[in-house]
Amino acid sequence: MKGQSYLILAFIFALVIAIFAVINVDPVQVNYLFGSGEAPLILVILISVLLGGLATASVGALRYYKLKRENSRLKSEASASPASVKDEDRNVSDENETANEEESSSSKVT
Repeated sequence: MKGQSYLILAFIFALVIAIFAVINVDPVQVNYLFGSGEAPLILVILISVLLGGLATASVGALRYYKLKRENSRLKSEASASPASVKDEDRNVSDENETANEEESSSSKVT
């Protein structure tokens, strides 16, 4: 359901941007880093939206691949050392038993 709502919102956003761009077709002066030129406003709007979407997608993809790599690393660590997890559980249960014995012996003394 989340994917469908995302797709519907993206379609509505694209439709709004397209309508906005079609309404604004007048030529405008665009100042670049090394000069200036004249271009239709529709192109300026569409190129700006596309570049913004591309930048957002690239940041999202970078985060996705970092999380995917970390997830696979953690899975490999977990599958490689199940014995160490059992040893840690055993150590914790031994510490709990020792603490319980100390509490019961101190309550008997008083």
